[in-house]
Amino acid sequence: MPEAGRSYVTALARGLAVLKAFDEQHERLTLSDVARITDLPRASARRALLTLQSLGYVNSDGKLFRLSPQVLSLARAYLASSPVPRIAQSFLEQVSEMLGESCSLSILHDDQAIYVARSGRKRIGSLHRDVGAHLPAHCTSMGRVLLAALNDSELDAFLARAVLTRYTPFTITDKADLRAAFEKVRRNGYALVDQELEVDLRSVAVPVQNASGRVIAAMNVSAQASRTPKRQLTDVFLPALRAAASKLRPLLI
Repeated sequence: MPEAGRSYVTALARGLAVLKAFDEQHERLTLSDVARITDLPRASARRALLTLQSLGYVNSDGKLFRLSPQVLSLARAYLASSPVPRIAQSFLEQVSEMLGESCSLSILHDDQAIYVARSGRKRIGSLHRDVGAHLPAHCTSMGRVLLAALNDSELDAFLARAVLTRYTPFTITDKADLRAAFEKVRRNGYALVDQELEVDLRSVAVPVQNASGRVIAAMNVSAQASRTPKRQLTDVFLPALRAAASKLRPLLI
């Protein structure tokens, strides 16, 4: 677990690592499971779990632990303090209504695209993509847009450390090919990803800039590949996304 000098609070970091151990594939965990996933000593994992339980963030039946609904208060605190999801929501709904597909907004964190806002339209695909969901940035349209917005040294650092997991036969896992994909995004101003994260799912994304021109998020629309040709994504979906991002820009300080 990385440290950051004398101000680093190890106990806090361990508690947060324990919270992050729970996800869609690990809804209920034993103490041993948590220690293994977080790479913490069993005693440290136990103290963290019991502390989180006493604070109301974790529930337990005596053997299995799971997150409690109180964890949502942490996400609510971010959503309440960040104006971007609130301001963007109506634009996502407008795009979704216009295109008949779900529209989403993500930010980049720890090499992942994190959903911070979504339209209310029914989700497609097998992956869970509600607000707060994390998806790998290297093979998602919003992730590619956000990574392409990094400066050259930041992008080089990402490519040096990245583990490019293959999710489908179409996933780009060669770093030279991925770099070329980022350059294409920079040239074109959008990313189109075709079935790299999930078969029969393709999406197109554009950068969302603030009033000073800095890319602070990405917006996308996803659709089933079997019923939505790529030409429709570039000729119909892309203009709608660009128009929404343009209207958003002056509202984001």
